[in-house]
Amino acid sequence: MNKDEMIIAQAQDKIEQCLNKNFLTNTQFLDSHQQSIVRSMINRRNFGVKVLFCGGYEDAERVMMVCLPQYLEKEDIELLKIVRVRRKQGGRLLSHGDYLGSLLALGIKREMTGDILAGEEGADIIVMKEIADFISQNYVKAGRTEIFNEIVDISELMIPERNERFVSDTVASLRLDNVVSAAFKLSRSKAAAGIKSGAVCVNHIEITDLDFQIKEGDLISFRRKGRARLIEVCGKSRKGRIRVTFSV
Repeated sequence: MNKDEMIIAQAQDKIEQCLNKNFLTNTQFLDSHQQSIVRSMINRRNFGVKVLFCGGYEDAERVMMVCLPQYLEKEDIELLKIVRVRRKQGGRLLSHGDYLGSLLALGIKREMTGDILAGEEGADIIVMKEIADFISQNYVKAGRTEIFNEIVDISELMIPERNERFVSDTVASLRLDNVVSAAFKLSRSKAAAGIKSGAVCVNHIEITDLDFQIKEGDLISFRRKGRARLIEVCGKSRKGRIRVTFSV
């Protein structure tokens, strides 16, 4: 069994546990590739339980698959906590990599932690509720910089302000390779290579088909390059190309 098959098997096991034993189940945090596999599997079947993806906020990159029995709603679950980290006065500015590396050094597996929202003062680290206390008690340094932390409810998550900007362009068609090329300012060949390699997701599902048609509202993510949402298709130019506007 390869890694992808293992992810599917684990997700199916959580769904079956919820269905047969009538209690809440969840996976650990899934990265973009893993959640793409799971989302695709769920979209193909009706499993008879409520399945949602939870990462602490709407645009979370790392999420857990959560299966709810019929007597529970999304508002009833409490699976996540925040470890809010602040560097001590005079300490150097820390990066996402500093926080992640120091967590891994504690023996924390990456799948136990969600997004790390780093800012100038520190970071909000989304974690599974059951390991929040362990992290809080042992997380005293990031690299060589001394830090302090507290456990905070997920409702108090501080999301860094996103400097959203709007980009307009024209495309020959709404094929995925055309749209990726325009949204990320890449050549068609580089856009196509990224799509074929599995680096591009549409609405959190990996798409490797260059001909896949994009529509208004679709969220396109390109690994290590960012995200773009097609917010408007504005008709055609004099040359017959389609005018599009992205938020990036």
